[in-house]
Amino acid sequence: MTDNSAAVRNGLVPRVFRVTDYGARRDSGEDSARGIAAAITAASSVDGPVVIEFPCGRYDIFPQEVARAPYYVSNTASEEEYPDPVKTIGLLLRGMNRFRIEGNGSLLVFHGRMTPIVLDGCREGEICNLSIDFARPTISEMRITEVGERYWDAEVHPDSCYELADGALHWTGEGWSHRGGPAQEYDPVSNRTWRVPNPVATASRIEEVRPGKLRLWFREDAAADTAVGRVFQMRDGIRDQVGALIVGCRDIAFRDVWMRYMHGLGIVGQFSENLTFERLKLAPDPSSGRTAAAFADFLHLSGVKGKVTVSDSRFDGAHDDAINIHGTHLRIMSSDGGRRIRVRFMHPQSYGFQAFHAGDEIEFIHADTLRPYAARSVVAVYPISLREVELELDAPAPETKEGDVVENATWTPEVHIRGNSFSRIPTRGILLTTRRQSIIAHNRFEKMAMSAVLIADDAGSWYESGMVRHVEIKGNRFIACGSANAPVILIHPENTVWSADQPVHQHIVIRGNRFEGGRALLLEAKSTEHLIFADNEIAGASCEAKCSDDQGDSLKRWISLTACSEVAIIGNAMGDEELKESEAGIVSVHDMEKRHIRACEGLHLVVADTRESFQT
Repeated sequence: MTDNSAAVRNGLVPRVFRVTDYGARRDSGEDSARGIAAAITAASSVDGPVVIEFPCGRYDIFPQEVARAPYYVSNTASEEEYPDPVKTIGLLLRGMNRFRIEGNGSLLVFHGRMTPIVLDGCREGEICNLSIDFARPTISEMRITEVGERYWDAEVHPDSCYELADGALHWTGEGWSHRGGPAQEYDPVSNRTWRVPNPVATASRIEEVRPGKLRLWFREDAAADTAVGRVFQMRDGIRDQVGALIVGCRDIAFRDVWMRYMHGLGIVGQFSENLTFERLKLAPDPSSGRTAAAFADFLHLSGVKGKVTVSDSRFDGAHDDAINIHGTHLRIMSSDGGRRIRVRFMHPQSYGFQAFHAGDEIEFIHADTLRPYAARSVVAVYPISLREVELELDAPAPETKEGDVVENATWTPEVHIRGNSFSRIPTRGILLTTRRQSIIAHNRFEKMAMSAVLIADDAGSWYESGMVRHVEIKGNRFIACGSANAPVILIHPENTVWSADQPVHQHIVIRGNRFEGGRALLLEAKSTEHLIFADNEIAGASCEAKCSDDQGDSLKRWISLTACSEVAIIGNAMGDEELKESEAGIVSVHDMEKRHIRACEGLHLVVADTRESFQT
């Protein structure tokens, strides 16, 4: 046998730390938290590449002996909702460099409301070949078995514990309980999920027919429509934990990781650089009978930089958006014309984290137009409170208007999202707002309840920044996505003052995609310069939005544009005979002139307010 101890000492071969050597007991049902933490501590003391290895098996992790540490996380909970920032952390890695967590196909099962993994200040790390689940998911599920005139019978999932008292039901778990909260309905026939009122909260009375079998009674005016076989997913609304947190890190990769369930916001990347997610499976275990895998978003990246890659992954069964990548606008509270300004986190659920560093470049942005008007570099950062911070700049601040905001332009990533599939999502597939090059390519979006892709930007609601400068949406397949109120692709900055000559977004190319079925607009865009919709295939769509041309004929409205410029709609194929015969329909334009349209082939252009047609 070859002795490689010298190579290990020289850092050529990583040292291996097996959690079972430190007391973790696989397949025992016993708490492995202490043994796993001991292995991490031992690996942290080594200067060189290390592997923290889980021999294949199941490892249970209970909250009693895990790490606890405060972390303020974007888009989670406000001070009023949940003032305690302390996270209950299964695996905590701080300041580790050149490491790999090797799961070997192991399953980590968490108990209670926990954050399974936190990477804090780490470099060159990889988490791979690992599955994560919860013994008692914080989403409770029940399947409808009978629908009566004023009642439903439901079979409660074996994982979903409950208590009944005086006709009211409370869901219970390991250290928690709740009654109301958000709910979703899942139809296995159509493979679609959407948000609904919580039937446990709206029922006038609930009876237990037998253990695990409930009858929900409703008042005549409160009974909702459902069908046998549908599943209701119910949870509370407090995002007190996350599925995984990557904060202050660089060069981190998740590969071949299966998140069967995540409590809280999902995988969160915050002020980290170069994040890679390959071959993830974010979906429930089919053998479990569960239908939901995430309490909120699946993947949420706020204020990251470098390159973000999400590839060859599966996103099935969330309670909010599949992917959300954005920055944060902070409102300017005071500026005396000198080199210091005071800024504030505005959204209730985003505050407390370090949003600026010395050397960062910031842009000043008018809240009404969402257009930048000045740039400065940060020299020093002086926290005032959890919500406010003072920034010292390299030059005097410009004159500002009430409501204006700043965006940290340094912490904006290049994004590549390729080869993924999205289904059973009640909201959007991808939300993306970053000024650097972004590619959304060769993905499959199936029956998103809202838009498959949303490019937003706002300084008055979620305060999620910012403008985009180069986005390609190409080679994707959109299957029955959106609704009458949600276009398949929505470009919607929330500026209150707009002009086609003053765009928020620039250079968005939607090319070579296939749109199948559905009743939604294909595209709705606002305040975008250089917008191309080209070489797409439209098959079997039946848009609900209609209006008349100047001859009074009713035409389907496929695209809606507001204050856009340098628009080209060319080379799109209508792969359905009915569409060809109806000449496909119209593009409605708002607050635009003929000069703003470079080309429009195969569709009528109609000025929305006047119904006047014009040719390009």
